Amino acid sequence: MFKRLLRKKVFRDPLYGYIEVEYEVIAKLIDTKEVQRLRRIRQLSGVCMVFQTAEHSRFCHALGTYQMAKLVLDEVTGAKTNLSEYEQLLFLISALLHDVGHGPYSHAFEHILDTPHEEMSARIILYNNGDIYRVLTENNINPLDVANIIREKSKYKVVEELISSQLDVDRLDYLSRDAYFTGATYGTIDRYRLLRSLIITKDKVLVRQSGLHSVESYLMSRYHMYFQVYYHPIARAYELLLETIYLRIKDLTNDNVKINANLEDFLNVIKDSNNIDSYIELDDAYVSGFIKQLLKSDDEILNKFSNALEKRQLFKYIELDDNNSNIITPYTNKKYYYYESSVSAVAYLTSKGKESIKILLNDDTIINLEDYSKVINALAKSSYKEVKRIYYFEG
Repeated sequence: MFKRLLRKKVFRDPLYGYIEVEYEVIAKLIDTKEVQRLRRIRQLSGVCMVFQTAEHSRFCHALGTYQMAKLVLDEVTGAKTNLSEYEQLLFLISALLHDVGHGPYSHAFEHILDTPHEEMSARIILYNNGDIYRVLTENNINPLDVANIIREKSKYKVVEELISSQLDVDRLDYLSRDAYFTGATYGTIDRYRLLRSLIITKDKVLVRQSGLHSVESYLMSRYHMYFQVYYHPIARAYELLLETIYLRIKDLTNDNVKINANLEDFLNVIKDSNNIDSYIELDDAYVSGFIKQLLKSDDEILNKFSNALEKRQLFKYIELDDNNSNIITPYTNKKYYYYESSVSAVAYLTSKGKESIKILLNDDTIINLEDYSKVINALAKSSYKEVKRIYYFEG
């Protein structure tokens, strides 16, 4: 048995009303430095340059994903009977901690570090001088079990599927949360109908035949959110400014050029992504702080792009197609001022290592979603979309 709080801890939330915490280890994890850091990292980074109310944090999403995991345990058939209490707690903890490794401004920093945030999450969980590691071990939770769920090592297959798959608690929270804060109504999904449609066995997560339409709607919502919100060209233009500043700092440092800004922790991480003490010091406020210092930098490029970021003077872009694929701008060969970008998405994956969503038919037959739903079968074949752009900076 794992210790429970004498009185549940609650957080108000616009999606769920209340988020309830009953296990002591969860309450202590929420109060760790590593999790509290997520309050200072925007969930959607540059998207707020387009949707001005998208100011919500990774912390909000972490709590929301935890709450979705709790709802799965409370509402989904077979959840508590097929998962031991330890596995249930691993599920809740992994949901809470799955994004703890995100860097400042989320994916913009990830591109420069060249280490996936999932791997950074696992490293932070396993860092034996960290608060998370201490809380887990003091409460008889093996940190390696949590890290391996995030790394998808397949020891706890059902928990991993619930945390990261084509139908998981992460997506069920962020689609609704991001839709709410951006005002993009096409991201709204019927979470409770989906939960009532799920069945958990000892080694599978299944969707009842009656839940087919809610799954189809969820997948379409995800597809539209990617191109209307997450891949919005203005959001990417903002993140490119950040990446350019990061890259210039990295290049100058490699050339032993001194930069007049407080960059110690940033540079420590750039040099060694295993430097967890420095990594957890990085958040949006830290980056905004040194960008303020760079507004008067002696380096022309840092000065230019830092001031551009402050004034929202973003990269311009051209979408490439067969008619203009040979466009060459004056910036083509000018480092920092020119980027080629390609983004793609499909409503539903049937390859690339992602296992199909499984449908449980009324006669107890289990079938892949794409083999049962004509809508999803068509989407899997025809909904792949790729957008190629050239980004360039004038000024």
